[in-house]
Amino acid sequence: MITAIGNPVYDYIKTEKVETEGRILSGCSTNAALALAKLGENVRLIGAVGDDYKNDAIKKVISFRIEPVILPSPKTGGFSLIYYDDFGNRTLDVLAQASSINHIDPVLYHDSTAVLIGPILGELSFGEIAVISDNFSGFFFCDPQGLLRNIDKSGRIQHSKMPGIEKLLGCFTVVKPNELEAKVLTGIDCRQNPYRAAEIIKSWGPKIVIVTLAELGSVIYDGHEFIDIPPYKIELIDATVAGDTYMAGFTFEYLKSGDLWRAGCFASCVSSIMIEQVGPDFILTEKEIRRRQATLLAQTDFKIAVI
Repeated sequence: MITAIGNPVYDYIKTEKVETEGRILSGCSTNAALALAKLGENVRLIGAVGDDYKNDAIKKVISFRIEPVILPSPKTGGFSLIYYDDFGNRTLDVLAQASSINHIDPVLYHDSTAVLIGPILGELSFGEIAVISDNFSGFFFCDPQGLLRNIDKSGRIQHSKMPGIEKLLGCFTVVKPNELEAKVLTGIDCRQNPYRAAEIIKSWGPKIVIVTLAELGSVIYDGHEFIDIPPYKIELIDATVAGDTYMAGFTFEYLKSGDLWRAGCFASCVSSIMIEQVGPDFILTEKEIRRRQATLLAQTDFKIAVI
């Protein structure tokens, strides 16, 4: 069992190539859970959803063989994501914010080989994450996006570094910021030096740090070596779930192989398949991921093209 914790959301997405008809199921932990379920893992999803989308969310996640633990909320969270180029750059406006996730019973993750923390907008407090860390000794993964977001007066998402986050991130096995989040955390421009950003975050205590760099690939650092992971080049349709499903792919392969290079290449390929599609009804097969992974594994001399 793998347990993903973070609120599901219903988003409106518009890219250069596609626009959703209304709001669709998404969210960091939700997308990771969907990818893992489609790879055959037993998955549990914990998050708060309002009555407006509760029935749809439960029906949809159950249809993908995910165990839902849906917590009450006055409304369902969601964003309007408007992409204005082919590199994943976007505006991110809040449509609604769901309730916080409080006091999770440890029985909900004691049977898990991995716990994935993927908040979308501050719904998990530092204190609650610390409690989970104290009660769980397995593979503990953090996508910190929702720990760095706040809402400005216009309803648009801004990013800031909260006091105490260094200690919090030190609780995890893996911490995976994207380049924006890594810059917020460290002040380092990751298009110039993702390695230094990874070093700084690693100094806070996590076992592994991954900095994702969109079309440039990603960097994995375990305190001993940097591993540059190539991207699998495709035609981008929707970048929304790239980081969420990278987390899923890395977790899936690392738990099986314990090999950072293989896990990074697998994760990169999961993301590549996802960003060719939009919405939760995506097609994802291990056979196709393995085919793409073999291509990346052959690129043993790959280096990130930093500025």
